[in-house]
Amino acid sequence: MRGREGPRGSGTPGRWPAVAARAASLAGSGIRSWIRSSPGTHIWLLVIGITSLVIAAASQDLETFLLHRTSSNIHQLTRHPLQSLLISGFWIENPSSFLLYAALFEALHANVERWIGTARWLFTVGFAHIAATLISQEIVLMSIEDHELPRTMKRVVDIGVSYGLAAAAGILTYRMPRPWRWLCLAGVVLFFGLPLATGGTFTDVGHAIAVAIGLGFRQFTHGRPAWDFARVPEALRQAAAAVTSGPVSRRDAPGP
Repeated sequence: MRGREGPRGSGTPGRWPAVAARAASLAGSGIRSWIRSSPGTHIWLLVIGITSLVIAAASQDLETFLLHRTSSNIHQLTRHPLQSLLISGFWIENPSSFLLYAALFEALHANVERWIGTARWLFTVGFAHIAATLISQEIVLMSIEDHELPRTMKRVVDIGVSYGLAAAAGILTYRMPRPWRWLCLAGVVLFFGLPLATGGTFTDVGHAIAVAIGLGFRQFTHGRPAWDFARVPEALRQAAAAVTSGPVSRRDAPGP
């Protein structure tokens, strides 16, 4: 006569809370490590988050004042050159785009900063932001003087972080292993060059300049390893093993 058996897999449900707790603990540790390894990116992103909240809470008149006062247009560059060049890189025109920019910062800036170091990353994106702004605004000024653009373009809103992102995209192509590097390079050139080739604006000119600067700073990547895509499956297996195997600590264990 058979004895009474417990329900099949009765030990399994009790393990999942511990596995979930372990996964959450490892994820939290990984996020903290990621932020510590790219501090400049996340400080910059924090400031943009604050300025975006300011714009979102401002009245229409105050928003217009702030966007024009913090722009690096011809009017502001003439009056406050250093201030406008610096401040314009900490604002975005549409606060609802903040999450998109946050994702781009994590994908581009954070990876570049981790790869070549904070000082080299900051010099690259800072130089690209300044050079792209000055050159594109000089083109605007020349077009105004040639009567190709209205004089109101001297006060056009010119803020944002896209020039720095373009430079980061340029230098990050060198982290791609061959032959993927050439495919990535072609994609970057097409993405930033096509609008310029089809009658783009001064902003498209700035993007093209910034990405060219990023590509031109290849020396900053010398001695830095490229991504090894062949290690991805093994890294995923190791991550899964770290979550599901090993003793559960008191901190991760469910219950009081």
